[in-house]
Amino acid sequence: MAERAKILLVDDREENLIALEAILSSLDVVAVRARSGEEALKALLAIEFALILLDVRMPGMDGFETAAHIKRRERTRNIPIIFLTVVDSAPDYAFRGYAAGAVDYLTKPFDPWVLRAKVSVFVELYNMNSRLADQAALLRDRLAVELPDGTGAEVLPELSRRLTAVEEELTRVKELTAKTQGAIPLTGPLRDLSERVLHLRAGFDALS
Repeated sequence: MAERAKILLVDDREENLIALEAILSSLDVVAVRARSGEEALKALLAIEFALILLDVRMPGMDGFETAAHIKRRERTRNIPIIFLTVVDSAPDYAFRGYAAGAVDYLTKPFDPWVLRAKVSVFVELYNMNSRLADQAALLRDRLAVELPDGTGAEVLPELSRRLTAVEEELTRVKELTAKTQGAIPLTGPLRDLSERVLHLRAGFDALS
């Protein structure tokens, strides 16, 4: 069974942490608390998180400074951050939040349903990426067994070149479809094919 995604909740106020845990309780996630930016950075050293909900206003290291440290670390820079702050915050807070690397910005009091929906999206993306990584690892292991002693070194580049040709052809088909608006009803099939090609490319990249 896959391990449940973990969400890091960073807020210096106990009542806010309790409220966030209550909002997320219906989701299949593990909520981890941090009462300061320092605690958050320490937790990030030991645990892999799908998402960070980060309060802006905290004593000592505030949310912006905490986010800057997170984005500077190779291991944590790609973890999405949603900033949370009160509605009467400085008008430039939203801009500073996005500049610090946040993927979203919510003001308190926020709609619990909206926050839960946003978290669900990021958790689903995290789970999909995890499944893809597991599949790539399985392919890599199989390749090592079926093509030992480096005999697959020439196979993968050739397969990658063929996939590149498919990607280029797909791009040309998309351009043609765009020029003939409505004349060729390929939106659905093109989307499905694009997704399959993206998955194939991710697998090859992981194997390379």
